[in-house]
Amino acid sequence: MNPADDDPVVRPFMLTGGRTQPLHDGLRIETQLRSVPAALSAPLRFESRRIVELCQAPMSVADLAVALHAPLGVVRVIVADLITQGLIRVEAAPDVLTTALIERIRDRVRAL
Repeated sequence: MNPADDDPVVRPFMLTGGRTQPLHDGLRIETQLRSVPAALSAPLRFESRRIVELCQAPMSVADLAVALHAPLGVVRVIVADLITQGLIRVEAAPDVLTTALIERIRDRVRAL
């Protein structure tokens, strides 16, 4: 028996309050995110709390989806909420995507 089978299933729409579109436009899978220092003391729960913890160092939207075992669209909605609340900020995007970054993004998307 797989230990993951014991975990309760939470439907993705429950994590986003039924929303499918993020409040913040422009969140691509390679967008790098970082938590603001005060975010760890914010009263957050579940996936929002975990995203803030993971983004103590810059992390992409795709990396978050893999780490949370959640659909990319769900992560985009939650991250957009955190950006709107001022708890996550978008890091400056690189002018040029390197081959290594593109391959890492590809690998993360495949892992979804």
